[in-house]
Amino acid sequence: MSEILVNPSEAAEILAELSTLYPDAHCELNFRTPFELLVATMLSAQTTDQKVNTVTENLFRRCSSPENCLSLGITDLEEAIKSLGLFRNKAKNILATCRVLQDEYGSTVPQDIETLMSLPGVGRKTANVVASNAFGIPAIAVDTHVFRVANRIGLAHSSKVHEVEGSLQTLIARNEWSQAHHLLIWHGRRLCKARKPACPECPLKPHCHYFKTLSSST
Repeated sequence: MSEILVNPSEAAEILAELSTLYPDAHCELNFRTPFELLVATMLSAQTTDQKVNTVTENLFRRCSSPENCLSLGITDLEEAIKSLGLFRNKAKNILATCRVLQDEYGSTVPQDIETLMSLPGVGRKTANVVASNAFGIPAIAVDTHVFRVANRIGLAHSSKVHEVEGSLQTLIARNEWSQAHHLLIWHGRRLCKARKPACPECPLKPHCHYFKTLSSST
């Protein structure tokens, strides 16, 4: 377990501040069904949600089910997503997952996180995103933004993704996990950016261990 630098009471204050700052925080990938969210999340690795949404706006007209995607085939799928990074590997994994969904699950996306993780190309982050946003199952998907913001604030203190997830699960009530995930992502995209965090504008300064470290060194 990673070192936790704040207590549950302070964590609740941090989430309250973030809720005030981002009252509309939600998943920014566009989707209509669990299958579309699964595909969109698989496409989102090492790229932005905005770029994925641009691609899926057209893709989901042709690839809205496992059967549709399998009919599309690898060449056309690669062409449809080639503007995204790692598009060849993503296309291969999406089609492999479509085959499993069709053959083993009646083309229905499973809800269980461990089962989702058994699908080709689906890691824990993707499984958590799908379970949380498509099925309402409490989960904290630790992407690059959640990882960075949690470590900076002090909600976690680890270089290991699974330990950061465990710290957040310990600090935050289970029924708040999914929304906390969105709040941390929105904060990471809008203020607590990787290269140049907007610390002067951030309402979390009184709680943030990163800011306190900066202040003590000046």
